[in-house]
Amino acid sequence: MAIARPIRVLAFAAIVLWGFFLYQVFGPERTPKGPGDTLKNMDRDPNLDLTGEPEGILHRADEGYGLGAEGTARINATLLSLVRNEEIDGMVQAMRDLERTWNNKFNYPWTFFNEVPFTEEFKKRTQAETKAKCNYELIPKEHWDTPSWIDEELFQESAQILKEQDIQYGAMKSYHQMCRWNSGMFYKHPALANTQFYWRVEPKVHFFCDVDYDVFRFMADYNKTYGFTINLYDSPQSLPTLWPETVKFLAQHPDYLHPENSMDWVVDNKRRPEHNNKANGYSTCHFWSNFEIADMTFWRSQVYEDYFNHLDRAGGFFYERWGDAPVHSIALGLFEDSSKIHWFRDIGYQHIPYFNCPNSPKCKGCVAGRFTDGEAWLMKEDCRPNWFKYVGMG
Repeated sequence: MAIARPIRVLAFAAIVLWGFFLYQVFGPERTPKGPGDTLKNMDRDPNLDLTGEPEGILHRADEGYGLGAEGTARINATLLSLVRNEEIDGMVQAMRDLERTWNNKFNYPWTFFNEVPFTEEFKKRTQAETKAKCNYELIPKEHWDTPSWIDEELFQESAQILKEQDIQYGAMKSYHQMCRWNSGMFYKHPALANTQFYWRVEPKVHFFCDVDYDVFRFMADYNKTYGFTINLYDSPQSLPTLWPETVKFLAQHPDYLHPENSMDWVVDNKRRPEHNNKANGYSTCHFWSNFEIADMTFWRSQVYEDYFNHLDRAGGFFYERWGDAPVHSIALGLFEDSSKIHWFRDIGYQHIPYFNCPNSPKCKGCVAGRFTDGEAWLMKEDCRPNWFKYVGMG
Protein backbone atom coordinates (compact mmCIF):
# COMPACT_ATOMS: atom_id res chain seq x y z
CA MET A 1 0.00 0.00 0.00
CA ALA A 2 1.38 3.41 -0.96
CA ILE A 3 2.26 5.81 1.84
CA ALA A 4 0.45 9.14 1.71
CA ARG A 5 2.61 12.06 0.54
CA PRO A 6 2.25 14.12 3.77
CA ILE A 7 3.49 11.16 5.77
CA ARG A 8 6.47 10.73 3.43
CA VAL A 9 7.34 14.41 3.85
CA LEU A 10 7.12 14.15 7.65
CA ALA A 11 9.28 11.01 7.65
CA PHE A 12 11.90 12.72 5.50
CA ALA A 13 11.89 15.78 7.78
CA ALA A 14 12.33 13.53 10.82
CA ILE A 15 15.33 11.85 9.21
CA VAL A 16 16.90 15.23 8.37
CA LEU A 17 16.34 16.52 11.91
CA TRP A 18 17.79 13.34 13.39
CA GLY A 19 20.86 13.67 11.17
CA PHE A 20 21.27 17.29 12.21
CA PHE A 21 21.00 16.27 15.88
CA LEU A 22 23.68 13.60 15.47
CA TYR A 23 25.96 16.09 13.69
CA GLN A 24 25.54 18.60 16.50
CA VAL A 25 26.43 15.97 19.10
CA PHE A 26 29.13 14.00 17.36
CA GLY A 27 30.31 16.35 14.62
CA PRO A 28 33.54 18.38 14.69
CA GLU A 29 33.95 20.72 17.63
CA ARG A 30 33.09 24.30 16.69
CA THR A 31 34.90 27.31 18.07
CA PRO A 32 32.50 29.83 19.63
CA LYS A 33 32.44 33.29 18.09
CA GLY A 34 34.11 36.19 19.84
CA PRO A 35 33.21 39.89 19.97
CA GLY A 36 35.43 40.61 16.97
CA ASP A 37 33.58 38.11 14.77
CA THR A 38 30.51 40.29 14.34
CA LEU A 39 29.98 43.85 13.16
CA LYS A 40 27.69 44.47 16.15
CA ASN A 41 30.62 44.86 18.53
CA MET A 42 32.91 47.25 16.68
CA ASP A 43 34.93 49.50 18.98
CA ARG A 44 34.83 53.26 18.57
CA ASP A 45 37.80 54.31 16.47
CA PRO A 46 40.18 56.50 18.53
CA ASN A 47 41.06 58.34 15.32
CA LEU A 48 37.72 60.13 15.76
CA ASP A 49 39.31 62.02 18.65
CA LEU A 50 41.33 65.11 17.87
CA THR A 51 44.88 64.02 17.12
CA GLY A 52 48.06 66.00 17.63
CA GLU A 53 51.77 65.31 17.48
CA PRO A 54 53.53 63.02 19.98
CA GLU A 55 54.30 64.67 23.29
CA GLY A 56 57.78 65.88 24.10
CA ILE A 57 60.56 67.71 22.28
CA LEU A 58 60.42 67.21 18.52
CA HIS A 59 62.97 68.20 15.89
CA ARG A 60 61.70 70.63 13.28
CA ALA A 61 62.99 71.40 9.81
CA ASP A 62 64.04 74.97 10.57
CA GLU A 63 67.75 74.15 10.44
CA GLY A 64 70.13 71.26 9.82
CA TYR A 65 68.05 69.53 7.15
CA GLY A 66 69.48 71.06 4.01
CA LEU A 67 70.91 69.01 1.20
CA GLY A 68 74.29 67.30 1.40
CA ALA A 69 76.64 68.69 4.01
CA GLU A 70 73.93 71.04 5.27
CA GLY A 71 72.01 68.09 6.68
CA THR A 72 73.73 68.09 10.04
CA ALA A 73 70.54 67.27 11.94
CA ARG A 74 69.73 64.15 9.92
CA ILE A 75 70.60 60.81 11.46
CA ASN A 76 71.57 57.57 9.71
CA ALA A 77 68.19 56.66 8.29
CA THR A 78 66.57 56.07 4.91
CA LEU A 79 63.24 55.72 3.15
CA LEU A 80 63.24 52.15 1.87
CA SER A 81 61.33 50.40 -0.90
CA LEU A 82 61.40 46.97 -2.49
CA VAL A 83 60.00 47.68 -5.94
CA ARG A 84 60.05 46.42 -9.52
CA ASN A 85 60.71 48.49 -12.62
CA GLU A 86 57.17 47.94 -13.85
CA GLU A 87 55.79 49.45 -10.61
CA ILE A 88 57.24 52.86 -11.47
CA ASP A 89 53.90 54.67 -11.70
CA GLY A 90 52.77 53.47 -8.28
CA MET A 91 56.17 54.26 -6.78
CA VAL A 92 56.17 57.80 -8.15
CA GLN A 93 52.67 58.37 -6.74
CA ALA A 94 53.74 57.15 -3.28
CA MET A 95 56.91 59.25 -3.36
CA ARG A 96 54.96 62.32 -4.39
CA ASP A 97 52.65 61.90 -1.39
CA LEU A 98 55.43 61.37 1.14
CA GLU A 99 57.64 64.12 -0.25
CA ARG A 100 54.72 66.56 -0.12
CA THR A 101 53.69 65.69 3.44
CA TRP A 102 57.08 65.07 5.03
CA ASN A 103 60.36 64.49 3.23
CA ASN A 104 60.58 67.75 1.30
CA LYS A 105 61.29 69.28 4.74
CA PHE A 106 63.87 66.76 5.94
CA ASN A 107 65.53 65.40 2.79
CA TYR A 108 66.23 61.86 3.94
CA PRO A 109 67.64 59.62 1.19
CA TRP A 110 65.62 56.99 -0.63
CA THR A 111 66.96 53.46 -1.05
CA PHE A 112 65.32 51.24 -3.68
CA PHE A 113 65.85 47.48 -3.87
CA ASN A 114 65.15 45.11 -6.74
CA GLU A 115 66.16 41.53 -7.63
CA VAL A 116 67.00 42.77 -11.15
CA PRO A 117 68.81 45.99 -12.14
CA PHE A 118 66.76 49.18 -12.21
CA THR A 119 66.12 50.74 -15.59
CA GLU A 120 67.29 54.21 -16.45
CA GLU A 121 63.67 55.28 -16.74
CA PHE A 122 62.99 54.12 -13.17
CA LYS A 123 66.02 56.00 -11.87
CA LYS A 124 65.20 59.17 -13.79
CA ARG A 125 61.55 59.33 -12.80
CA THR A 126 62.08 58.57 -9.10
CA GLN A 127 64.98 60.98 -8.70
CA ALA A 128 62.82 63.69 -10.28
CA GLU A 129 60.36 63.39 -7.35
CA THR A 130 62.83 64.37 -4.63
CA LYS A 131 65.71 66.71 -3.90
CA ALA A 132 67.21 64.03 -1.65
CA LYS A 133 69.66 61.40 -2.83
CA CYS A 134 68.28 58.18 -4.34
CA ASN A 135 70.18 54.90 -4.10
CA TYR A 136 69.40 51.96 -6.39
CA GLU A 137 70.48 48.58 -5.08
CA LEU A 138 70.52 45.06 -6.49
CA ILE A 139 69.57 42.26 -4.09
CA PRO A 140 72.25 39.54 -3.94
CA LYS A 141 71.08 36.21 -5.32
CA GLU A 142 71.90 34.47 -2.06
CA HIS A 143 69.45 36.79 -0.28
CA TRP A 144 66.62 36.28 -2.77
CA ASP A 145 66.82 32.79 -4.23
CA THR A 146 64.98 29.86 -2.66
CA PRO A 147 67.33 28.31 -0.06
CA SER A 148 68.89 24.92 -0.79
CA TRP A 149 66.94 23.07 1.89
CA ILE A 150 63.55 23.83 0.31
CA ASP A 151 62.20 20.88 -1.69
CA GLU A 152 60.86 22.21 -5.00
CA GLU A 153 58.33 19.42 -5.47
CA LEU A 154 56.98 19.90 -1.95
CA PHE A 155 56.80 23.66 -2.55
CA GLN A 156 54.73 23.15 -5.70
CA GLU A 157 52.36 20.79 -3.87
CA SER A 158 52.05 23.26 -1.00
CA ALA A 159 51.46 26.16 -3.37
CA GLN A 160 48.62 24.24 -4.99
CA ILE A 161 47.01 23.64 -1.59
CA LEU A 162 47.32 27.33 -0.73
CA LYS A 163 45.73 28.20 -4.07
CA GLU A 164 42.83 25.83 -3.41
CA GLN A 165 42.34 27.49 -0.03
CA ASP A 166 42.19 30.93 -1.71
CA ILE A 167 45.28 32.14 0.15
CA GLN A 168 46.24 35.35 -1.64
CA TYR A 169 49.56 35.07 -3.52
CA GLY A 170 50.09 31.58 -2.04
CA ALA A 171 51.03 30.07 -5.40
CA MET A 172 53.47 32.86 -6.38
CA LYS A 173 57.05 31.86 -5.59
CA SER A 174 58.22 35.48 -5.89
CA TYR A 175 55.80 36.44 -3.12
CA HIS A 176 57.29 33.80 -0.81
CA GLN A 177 60.77 35.07 -1.68
CA MET A 178 59.70 38.63 -0.95
CA CYS A 179 58.26 37.68 2.46
CA ARG A 180 61.47 35.89 3.41
CA TRP A 181 63.62 38.81 2.24
CA ASN A 182 61.55 41.34 4.15
CA SER A 183 61.61 39.10 7.23
CA GLY A 184 65.28 38.39 7.57
CA MET A 185 67.43 39.59 4.69
CA PHE A 186 66.91 43.23 3.79
CA TYR A 187 68.85 44.67 6.72
CA LYS A 188 71.88 42.53 5.80
CA HIS A 189 72.33 44.29 2.46
CA PRO A 190 75.74 46.06 2.32
CA ALA A 191 74.02 49.31 1.27
CA LEU A 192 72.37 49.47 4.71
CA ALA A 193 75.45 48.55 6.73
CA ASN A 194 75.75 52.05 8.21
CA THR A 195 72.01 52.75 8.43
CA GLN A 196 70.07 52.36 11.67
CA PHE A 197 66.49 53.47 10.93
CA TYR A 198 64.23 53.01 7.91
CA TRP A 199 60.73 53.96 6.81
CA ARG A 200 59.27 51.35 4.50
CA VAL A 201 57.28 52.71 1.56
CA GLU A 202 55.46 50.60 -1.03
CA PRO A 203 54.10 51.56 -4.45
CA LYS A 204 50.53 52.93 -4.60
CA VAL A 205 50.26 53.83 -0.91
CA HIS A 206 48.91 57.23 0.13
CA PHE A 207 49.90 59.73 2.81
CA PHE A 208 47.37 62.36 3.88
CA CYS A 209 48.79 64.45 6.73
CA ASP A 210 51.51 67.06 7.03
CA VAL A 211 54.13 65.72 9.46
CA ASP A 212 56.30 68.56 10.70
CA TYR A 213 58.83 66.75 12.87
CA ASP A 214 61.68 64.34 12.14
CA VAL A 215 60.13 60.91 12.78
CA PHE A 216 63.55 59.25 12.81
CA ARG A 217 64.83 61.61 15.50
CA PHE A 218 61.62 60.92 17.44
CA MET A 219 62.34 57.19 17.30
CA ALA A 220 65.93 57.69 18.43
CA ASP A 221 65.23 60.30 21.13
CA TYR A 222 62.44 58.31 22.76
CA ASN A 223 64.09 54.91 22.41
CA LYS A 224 61.47 53.45 20.09
CA THR A 225 62.15 50.26 18.16
CA TYR A 226 59.13 50.03 15.89
CA GLY A 227 56.37 52.29 14.61
CA PHE A 228 53.12 51.21 12.92
CA THR A 229 49.81 52.66 11.71
CA ILE A 230 47.57 49.64 10.99
CA ASN A 231 47.13 46.42 12.98
CA LEU A 232 45.29 43.50 11.33
CA TYR A 233 44.33 39.86 11.60
CA ASP A 234 46.03 37.48 9.17
CA SER A 235 44.57 34.49 7.38
CA PRO A 236 45.12 31.59 9.83
CA GLN A 237 45.23 29.07 6.97
CA SER A 238 48.38 30.80 5.68
CA LEU A 239 50.47 30.07 8.79
CA PRO A 240 49.23 27.04 10.76
CA THR A 241 52.70 26.04 11.98
CA LEU A 242 54.21 29.50 12.60
CA TRP A 243 53.17 29.60 16.25
CA PRO A 244 54.02 25.92 16.97
CA GLU A 245 57.50 26.58 15.57
CA THR A 246 57.73 29.71 17.71
CA VAL A 247 56.80 27.68 20.78
CA LYS A 248 59.60 25.23 19.94
CA PHE A 249 62.02 28.14 19.67
CA LEU A 250 60.90 29.57 23.01
CA ALA A 251 61.41 26.19 24.65
CA GLN A 252 65.01 26.26 23.41
CA HIS A 253 65.56 29.91 24.39
CA PRO A 254 63.31 30.79 27.35
CA ASP A 255 65.72 33.57 28.32
CA TYR A 256 64.93 35.43 25.08
CA LEU A 257 61.41 36.31 26.21
CA HIS A 258 61.37 39.98 27.22
CA PRO A 259 59.92 40.61 30.70
CA GLU A 260 57.83 43.51 29.30
CA ASN A 261 56.56 41.55 26.30
CA SER A 262 53.21 41.73 24.48
CA MET A 263 52.46 38.00 24.74
CA ASP A 264 48.78 38.57 25.60
CA TRP A 265 48.30 40.39 22.29
CA VAL A 266 50.11 37.65 20.37
CA VAL A 267 48.07 34.75 21.79
CA ASP A 268 44.69 36.39 22.47
CA ASN A 269 41.87 33.88 21.96
CA LYS A 270 38.92 36.01 23.02
CA ARG A 271 38.25 38.59 20.32
CA ARG A 272 38.38 36.17 17.35
CA PRO A 273 38.79 32.70 18.88
CA GLU A 274 38.53 30.83 15.59
CA HIS A 275 41.62 32.62 14.29
CA ASN A 276 43.57 31.50 17.34
CA ASN A 277 42.24 27.95 16.97
CA LYS A 278 43.12 27.63 13.28
CA ALA A 279 46.54 29.21 13.82
CA ASN A 280 47.23 26.78 16.67
CA GLY A 281 47.59 29.34 19.43
CA TYR A 282 48.41 32.57 17.58
CA SER A 283 45.82 35.36 17.44
CA THR A 284 47.15 36.24 13.93
CA CYS A 285 47.26 39.92 14.97
CA HIS A 286 50.11 41.72 13.27
CA PHE A 287 51.43 45.17 12.42
CA TRP A 288 50.73 45.70 8.72
CA SER A 289 54.33 45.98 7.63
CA ASN A 290 53.84 47.78 4.31
CA PHE A 291 54.18 50.73 6.69
CA GLU A 292 56.88 50.41 9.29
CA ILE A 293 59.35 52.85 10.78
CA ALA A 294 61.92 50.82 12.65
CA ASP A 295 65.34 50.52 14.20
CA MET A 296 67.31 47.78 12.44
CA THR A 297 69.28 47.19 15.63
CA PHE A 298 66.45 44.88 16.69
CA TRP A 299 66.53 42.82 13.47
CA ARG A 300 70.32 42.60 13.74
CA SER A 301 70.23 41.34 17.32
CA GLN A 302 71.27 37.79 18.17
CA VAL A 303 67.78 37.09 19.49
CA TYR A 304 66.05 37.97 16.23
CA GLU A 305 68.74 36.37 14.09
CA ASP A 306 68.32 33.09 15.97
CA TYR A 307 64.54 33.32 15.68
CA PHE A 308 64.61 34.03 11.95
CA ASN A 309 67.09 31.22 11.28
CA HIS A 310 64.87 28.79 13.20
CA LEU A 311 61.83 29.77 11.12
CA ASP A 312 63.83 29.79 7.89
CA ARG A 313 64.98 26.20 8.43
CA ALA A 314 61.43 25.13 9.29
CA GLY A 315 60.42 25.97 5.72
CA GLY A 316 57.20 27.85 6.36
CA PHE A 317 58.17 30.80 4.17
CA PHE A 318 57.68 28.42 1.23
CA TYR A 319 55.56 25.47 2.37
CA GLU A 320 53.06 27.85 3.96
CA ARG A 321 52.73 31.60 3.40
CA TRP A 322 54.48 33.10 6.37
CA GLY A 323 54.53 36.84 5.80
CA ASP A 324 57.07 39.31 7.12
CA ALA A 325 54.23 41.08 8.97
CA PRO A 326 53.37 38.20 11.36
CA VAL A 327 57.04 37.22 11.70
CA HIS A 328 58.08 40.77 12.62
CA SER A 329 55.05 41.17 14.88
CA ILE A 330 55.51 37.94 16.83
CA ALA A 331 59.19 38.74 17.32
CA LEU A 332 58.42 42.25 18.57
CA GLY A 333 55.60 40.94 20.74
CA LEU A 334 57.85 38.39 22.46
CA PHE A 335 61.37 39.79 22.42
CA GLU A 336 60.94 43.56 22.78
CA ASP A 337 59.67 45.89 25.47
CA SER A 338 56.11 46.81 24.45
CA SER A 339 56.72 50.45 25.42
CA LYS A 340 59.19 50.69 22.54
CA ILE A 341 56.47 50.05 19.96
CA HIS A 342 54.71 53.22 18.83
CA TRP A 343 51.39 53.81 17.08
CA PHE A 344 51.91 56.72 14.65
CA ARG A 345 48.31 57.81 14.92
CA ASP A 346 49.16 61.24 13.48
CA ILE A 347 50.44 59.86 10.16
CA GLY A 348 47.56 59.56 7.72
CA TYR A 349 48.09 56.47 5.59
CA GLN A 350 46.32 54.15 3.18
CA HIS A 351 47.25 50.84 1.67
CA ILE A 352 44.16 49.53 -0.10
CA PRO A 353 41.74 48.69 1.47
CA TYR A 354 42.70 50.05 4.92
CA PHE A 355 43.32 53.53 6.36
CA ASN A 356 44.86 55.23 9.33
CA CYS A 357 43.12 58.60 9.17
CA PRO A 358 43.50 60.97 12.13
CA ASN A 359 41.14 63.76 13.11
CA SER A 360 43.59 66.58 12.51
CA PRO A 361 43.63 69.91 10.65
CA LYS A 362 46.92 68.72 9.12
CA CYS A 363 45.12 65.98 7.17
CA LYS A 364 43.20 66.11 3.93
CA GLY A 365 41.98 63.48 1.49
CA CYS A 366 40.74 60.87 3.97
CA VAL A 367 37.81 60.60 6.40
CA ALA A 368 38.78 60.78 10.08
CA GLY A 369 38.17 57.49 11.85
CA ARG A 370 37.48 55.54 8.67
CA PHE A 371 39.24 52.17 8.80
CA THR A 372 38.24 50.94 5.35
CA ASP A 373 36.23 52.06 2.36
CA GLY A 374 35.74 48.46 1.26
CA GLU A 375 33.09 45.91 2.20
CA ALA A 376 31.70 46.15 5.73
CA TRP A 377 33.11 42.75 6.75
CA LEU A 378 36.62 44.18 6.43
CA MET A 379 35.97 46.04 9.69
CA LYS A 380 36.40 42.71 11.49
CA GLU A 381 40.04 42.58 10.38
CA ASP A 382 41.00 45.50 12.64
CA CYS A 383 43.16 44.24 15.51
CA ARG A 384 44.03 47.64 16.95
CA PRO A 385 41.46 47.21 19.76
CA ASN A 386 43.46 44.26 21.07
CA TRP A 387 46.71 46.22 20.93
CA PHE A 388 45.10 49.11 22.79
CA LYS A 389 43.59 46.68 25.31
CA TYR A 390 46.79 44.84 26.16
CA VAL A 391 49.43 47.52 25.52
CA GLY A 392 47.89 50.96 25.08
CA MET A 393 48.04 53.77 22.54
CA GLY A 394 51.60 54.98 23.23
